[in-house]
Amino acid sequence: MQQEIRQKRPFASSAEEAALALLKTADTVRRLISAVVEPHGITLQQYNVLRILRGAGSEGLPTLEIASRMIEQAPGITRLIDRLEAKGLVERRRGGKDRRQVLCGVTREGLELLAGLDEPVKAADEHAMNGVPENDLVTLIRLLDRVRSGPV
Repeated sequence: MQQEIRQKRPFASSAEEAALALLKTADTVRRLISAVVEPHGITLQQYNVLRILRGAGSEGLPTLEIASRMIEQAPGITRLIDRLEAKGLVERRRGGKDRRQVLCGVTREGLELLAGLDEPVKAADEHAMNGVPENDLVTLIRLLDRVRSGPV
């Protein structure tokens, strides 16, 4: 990591080096996947919203629930959904029992877009992992889970 970022001094600690390596790696993966989804007119955060809504099924989800499931925290979730709605990829509707609640759902066009992106995104994910053996990926997932479960 030290050579990659051309740092002349050693890191103050292994924790510092690990945190920087994690940030650098996340940026690399983000750029790879963004390169797949952005030519289709959506951002990585919009792609994440569409995937969340596809997973929710026909019931849809309230805006705050979508925000809580995002990979990256999005302070402007309403604007994010506004943009997807303007593109015809998401629709809003009133809740059945509680008419005050607004539910968001993915449209047929949104589902078609996601279906076309499934394989290219899967390929980008695999490319991002650079042929890391499965047992190492399992260990990496476990370690990253431990990092995320720590203090925020």
